[in-house]
Amino acid sequence: MFRSHTCGELGKTDVGKQVTLSGWVNTRRDHGGLIFIDLRDRYGLTQVVFDSEKYPPAWAVAEKLRDEFVIRIEGVVTGRPPEMVNPHLPTGSIEVRVSGVEVLNSSKTPPFEVSYLPAEGDTSTQTVNEELRLKYRFIDLRRRRMLENLEFRSRLTLFIRQWMVKNGFIEVETPILTVSSPEGARDFLVPSRLHPGKFYALPQAPQQYKQLLMVGGIDRYFQIAPCLRDEDARADRSPGEFYQLDVETSFMTQEEFFTLMEPLFIELTETLTKKKILRKPFPRIPFAQAMAKYGTDKPDIRFGLEIQDVTSMVAECGFSVFSEAVNSGGVVRAIVATGAAGMSRSQIDELTEVARKNKAKGLAYIVVKEDELSSPIIKFLGEELALELVKELNAKPGDTIFFGAADKAIVAASLGAVRAELGKRLDLIDSTMMAYCWIVDFPMFEYNEQEKKVDFCHNPFSLPQGGLEALNTQDPLTILAYQYDIVCNGVELSSGAVRNVTPDIMYRAFEIAGYTREQVDAKFGHMIRSFEFGAPPECGFAPGIERMAMLLRDEPNIREITAFPKNGRAEDVMMGAPSEVDAQQLKELHIKVAHD
Repeated sequence: MFRSHTCGELGKTDVGKQVTLSGWVNTRRDHGGLIFIDLRDRYGLTQVVFDSEKYPPAWAVAEKLRDEFVIRIEGVVTGRPPEMVNPHLPTGSIEVRVSGVEVLNSSKTPPFEVSYLPAEGDTSTQTVNEELRLKYRFIDLRRRRMLENLEFRSRLTLFIRQWMVKNGFIEVETPILTVSSPEGARDFLVPSRLHPGKFYALPQAPQQYKQLLMVGGIDRYFQIAPCLRDEDARADRSPGEFYQLDVETSFMTQEEFFTLMEPLFIELTETLTKKKILRKPFPRIPFAQAMAKYGTDKPDIRFGLEIQDVTSMVAECGFSVFSEAVNSGGVVRAIVATGAAGMSRSQIDELTEVARKNKAKGLAYIVVKEDELSSPIIKFLGEELALELVKELNAKPGDTIFFGAADKAIVAASLGAVRAELGKRLDLIDSTMMAYCWIVDFPMFEYNEQEKKVDFCHNPFSLPQGGLEALNTQDPLTILAYQYDIVCNGVELSSGAVRNVTPDIMYRAFEIAGYTREQVDAKFGHMIRSFEFGAPPECGFAPGIERMAMLLRDEPNIREITAFPKNGRAEDVMMGAPSEVDAQQLKELHIKVAHD
């Protein structure tokens, strides 16, 4: 047999047993007549001992062993002397005295150390080049940190499946080869051999299929669904592909849906981790309020530092930066950074750079001290107005007030980024807390500056608040949608919506976004047809599996909880994808590649 036990299960009760273990050489220590090897497998690590006097043949083999060799050993479990017990290791009270050993496979010297440290002690994310880790991912996966992450992800998806079934949902798989549609990201296209010149698209999400399932009478659907989008990488977004918990329900209002799904996140958090939930039920924050108070539609509400509006107070002031912003239709807003008065000028300059990266021209500030105010802008504001601002903003000695002045979008983005950075620098973020919230009342439409037209703000299948009358009578940019996001700790876990299932409303909404009736029929004719045969009211969402695991595991980016992720350029450097294909494959698909 290859093994009678795993490397992580042996303990004091096994002393005296004859065992067979198989695994990788984690470390090797030569003490002359004794060679100690830490043998590792998925389940743990066991110290095995080779004795030159008792078992010379086994010891002779051990002399040639190196890290990451795959071996099988036979021996007897013995207790360690009290002074040699390792209390930090589950198997630390025993060792195996080896009587026989077989090398199952040798190994080259790994390009980096395979760490057995748990996630909180493993710094290889910072010390080993990520591109190297991705190229040798099959070695990287041997690290305990990666193993624990994948085990956690497995438990997470199992918990979700069991919870969904327990709550009356049916798991349904939807097609991977589908039709291209304008859903917000670029499609991956798949050429059809049988239909020359035509293409399938890989699904950005099962959005249309899950709505069709609702029309088909499946009132509670879910799927751990692959989503394939030609997008750029971010720390919280995998380029190319990711998985989501795709959910849709019939005959539920938005609030009923929130009430149904919140327990999933609560139970998942409290069952699989030691983290706490900040507030139950989760806060409902309107989009406009989130942008005004936090500068983002995915706020981290674990700390304060809320943005405050002072536009009316400074509209007529002598500081040109403020007055020009107000006169051009912009706003002036502020953050009171509690305890930030001790920040150095270089630290303030770094925060200013954060604001500039979000299109702000700069970052004005006032340092509130015990006996005075300190700031380059006081001579322009005047002492009296500066003191009024301090009072209005409820700033105290030891605080620093940071100001943003520009149009609403720039002030929101820049102060939102500054707020997030201050939360880290002032150590205001409680990493043991999960702060879930719902962002509601998103705009139905937005103005697309690039194309100079009104466009959908989020999902085009969302139901506009006010229905057809709102579409016909309101300024499109004032119409709100029954659109919502669930956010946690500053990360958007999912978008969702109450769906539009009425053909007249859908045609009119797409018309406002610049689509003709014929274009809607060409892209979504199957949806329109289904709605004409009795479509129920429905709503749903699709939280990202990787994002949930990333937050619950305190990982810095999504690649740490993905077995085989792409790099920042959407390449699989281990497999060599994307790659060229041979001429015969292209010929069968009726494709010619044009080279610049």
